[in-house]
Amino acid sequence: MGLNKKSVDDINAKGKRVLVRCDFNVPLKNGEITDETRIVAALPTINKLIKDGGKVILCSHLGKVKNGPNEKESLAPVAKRLSEKLGKEVTFVSDYNVTGEAATAAVAAMNEGDVILLQNTRFRGAEETKNGEAFSKELADLADLYVCDAFGSSHRAHASVAGVTKCITAKGGENAVGYLMQKEIEFLGNAVENPVRPFVAILGGAKVADKLNVINNLLEKCDTLIIGGGMAFTFLKAKGYEIGNSLVDDEKLEYCKEMMDKAEKLGKKLLLPIDTTIADSFPNPIDAEIAVEVVDADQIPAGKEGLDIGTKTAELFADAVKSAKTVVWNGPMGVFENPVLAKGTIAVAKALAETEATTIIGGGDSAAAVNQLGFADKMSHISTGGGASLEFLEGKELPGVMAADDK
Repeated sequence: MGLNKKSVDDINAKGKRVLVRCDFNVPLKNGEITDETRIVAALPTINKLIKDGGKVILCSHLGKVKNGPNEKESLAPVAKRLSEKLGKEVTFVSDYNVTGEAATAAVAAMNEGDVILLQNTRFRGAEETKNGEAFSKELADLADLYVCDAFGSSHRAHASVAGVTKCITAKGGENAVGYLMQKEIEFLGNAVENPVRPFVAILGGAKVADKLNVINNLLEKCDTLIIGGGMAFTFLKAKGYEIGNSLVDDEKLEYCKEMMDKAEKLGKKLLLPIDTTIADSFPNPIDAEIAVEVVDADQIPAGKEGLDIGTKTAELFADAVKSAKTVVWNGPMGVFENPVLAKGTIAVAKALAETEATTIIGGGDSAAAVNQLGFADKMSHISTGGGASLEFLEGKELPGVMAADDK
């Protein structure tokens, strides 16, 4: 799934207005950016276009914007941080209309190598609805070329992700992917479609329902599928185990049985926890001190709740990773936000850090976990998209990827 899409290396940006869809959906606290990973990830594409003499127009969403445009979800802090990172001023168009007169005037005044950042695209309301068609056209009117570098949003067919490409094509322009998108497509695409074997996939997180199609798809592609986190308890219950008050999705018990049968028929290893770290209840607050004990996975007492994999399971999972050549990991092994319940997730992260395999972290909580636990620099690739990487692992076509021109 190299996908053969045009990249920023295939377009001539000199003197052209280039609209770049970035993923600047960064966490903010009191107006300050607390994690700049996504800003740093966008720099190679932006710097390339500046160097090539493009007039670089950046756009992104931030937050969910449920109560209309507001200063708390303005991209102003991003413009400030970007200016520092690029070593040049990024002009911020603060107009809540995003593509109004202020944006048109700012773009008209640009010289080659200039950079402007438009206001939060979600300030325009539901950009995925019919209103999105007008917004798509207005975005395209500002530019000659379009580059999508927002993998984290590429599973949404929104105006600024996919809609705009049709309008750029209609006016004779080109649509390409940026370096970040290219890297995501190569790592995730190759892992799923053309992995160096043995290929081990690790799935965690809370719910089976979130990963139904991922489990199904990965069972066909991988050699070993490891299941931990809250979702493991539905599998354990499907095996007939007592799981106490642990998280369970009773509606998915039959599905779990089907997946275990499927693994057996395909000759794939499906590894589940053999022991579990249990407590009386979920910690409140999440990082509160908590008394725990480790019991075998089929010995969870009624009234107790499994909140992390146990020590024997951590060893079992780490051993499975040792001989792998490709590992994809999506979802923590337990309540990793709590130091007492992070041991399983740490053990898996450590095993990945020590292997020679290509290690790919599929965004979301697993990315947060490896960053938080200090293993980020030991991974081959950490995806910037949670939902997007999940859909990619499901084998779905992503609108933001498919909308780029073929080479």
